[in-house]
Amino acid sequence: MPERIRNRGYLSSVFGCHCPRCREGKLFKNKMTFRFKKNMQMNEICPVCGQPSELEVGFYYGTSYVSYALTVALSVASLIAWWVIIGLSTDDNRFFFWLGFNALLLFLLQAWLMRFSRSIWISWFVKFDRDWKQHKPADISERLNAEQANNW
Repeated sequence: MPERIRNRGYLSSVFGCHCPRCREGKLFKNKMTFRFKKNMQMNEICPVCGQPSELEVGFYYGTSYVSYALTVALSVASLIAWWVIIGLSTDDNRFFFWLGFNALLLFLLQAWLMRFSRSIWISWFVKFDRDWKQHKPADISERLNAEQANNW
């Protein structure tokens, strides 16, 4: 009987922070914690398929745009939810209460948003390979400079 291939979908892979190439290995070394440094530690290569997680020096600078878009979308969604559930008025301070609520929400979700942004970003540049066991990851050694790695 042939081995059943686990077919995790794109969204499940991105939300779960899995490798975009094999959709099985985890992108991050540690689970979510309140320690910021541990949250952002990524595996250098996927523990399952060997896909490098940093494709070039400064690869993850682009995640700031993704994170910004997610933050704006969450803020708009929380404003609409606040407006529908509680309401907004110029006669009282409900808008300012929403600002405080939104700031707290974004603060609590910051680590998750940063990881999610990285997961989305790498998924745009590394494509899923159903036959990853038969194919090696692309050679990206010419785009990496060991002296400049993690130089931010």
